[in-house]
Amino acid sequence: MLLFDPISFGNVTLRNRIAVSPMCEYSAVDGVPNDWHLVHLGSRAVGGAGLVLTEATGVSAEGRISPGDTGLWNDAQQSAWARIANFVRSQGAVPGIQLAHAGRKGSTELPWRGGKALTAGAGAWTPVAPSAIAFDSDYPMPAALDAAGIRKVIGDFAASTRRAREAGFGVIEIHAAHGYLLHEFLSPLSNQRDDSYGGSLENRARLLREVVASVRGEWPAPQPLFVRVSATDWVPGGWDIGECVELARWLKADGVDLIDCSSGGNAPHAKIPVGPEYQVPFAARIRREAGIATGAVGMITTPQQAREILDRGDADLIIMAREFLRDPYFPRRAAKELGAQIKPPEQYSRAW
Repeated sequence: MLLFDPISFGNVTLRNRIAVSPMCEYSAVDGVPNDWHLVHLGSRAVGGAGLVLTEATGVSAEGRISPGDTGLWNDAQQSAWARIANFVRSQGAVPGIQLAHAGRKGSTELPWRGGKALTAGAGAWTPVAPSAIAFDSDYPMPAALDAAGIRKVIGDFAASTRRAREAGFGVIEIHAAHGYLLHEFLSPLSNQRDDSYGGSLENRARLLREVVASVRGEWPAPQPLFVRVSATDWVPGGWDIGECVELARWLKADGVDLIDCSSGGNAPHAKIPVGPEYQVPFAARIRREAGIATGAVGMITTPQQAREILDRGDADLIIMAREFLRDPYFPRRAAKELGAQIKPPEQYSRAW
């Protein structure tokens, strides 16, 4: 069955079509991943996933959501990530890293401490955005990026990509979803610029496409490059699926291999019709109309759902988050339920 068939992107082959979605753990110190991250990501590799993506990893200190975010802008971070990537690979999974910049949603507390704006005493910094518009009333006011700031963002993505390559990752995903910086530029709700980065769709997409080009400069094809998008803001007048399809066509031409199709995150009071597979139609439409591989995400919780999404041709990859938090061994359970066989680690073979 497709769910357990290998799939190739560029020069990388995944052993199956189940991927671990980026999930922020908010447990790093100074951006350095630690034993928590090794066990969190390593156990999902042992559990049978084909691709294990890291959490959103800041390309700069100011690109983090919170002080607990991981980063990839210095040697200590790179060394720690190399250990994790090596272990994930040793278990038969492909290690991938999601590179991110939080934009106006940065400089916030850990979620279990309220998740709102940091105080100066807690190490607050000034976040940046396309326009000086706060995400919500209790979020920090960002500074609008000037030309030098935009050049820095592009350079930071390139530098982190180089470090990701040296750390041994097999896939890079650029985070352009959930209301973070690159999504903020895409959406007219958050981008009110009147220069070449604002206004038309072509202008609003410019920064993302320049980031893709800078990443490809350090991560040339056939090394796989994914981009996560929010297919809609779920708000009238905001970013929508029609614009996202056009963006996906451009990204395919720019050398992107897969669009990871999520939604929302840029409008705090959007009414989102959450339910099983509620985002799968976005993956299906982008795959069909833009002619690019897609990943389906969002309330996919059963092996039957995962199999049927692929069998219908709605996506090429199943990218799961919360179900992997509940069950790190989901692929092994799914294989048993669906009558497939996947080889366990030798240490666990007596249980099979």
